[in-house]
Amino acid sequence: MLQEQLIEEIKQIPTEKLAEIYDLIHYFRLGLAQEKSTENIRQRPIGLAKGQLEIPTSFFEPLPDDMLDAFEGK
Repeated sequence: MLQEQLIEEIKQIPTEKLAEIYDLIHYFRLGLAQEKSTENIRQRPIGLAKGQLEIPTSFFEPLPDDMLDAFEGK
């Protein structure tokens, strides 16, 4: 019933606008397919590498001016 109503509505849309409707329906359907494919993926728990990595204190020190300039495109 609902599909028939949708088809009747689509029949009322001007031909030059059908491509937009197609894109909307197509990408919506692809999104649904993506949701289904990710439902079965289990996310890894947080903290699996705890204690296996040490960040040196120098990591938190300010960068030299020339390196900052390079990041800023100067």
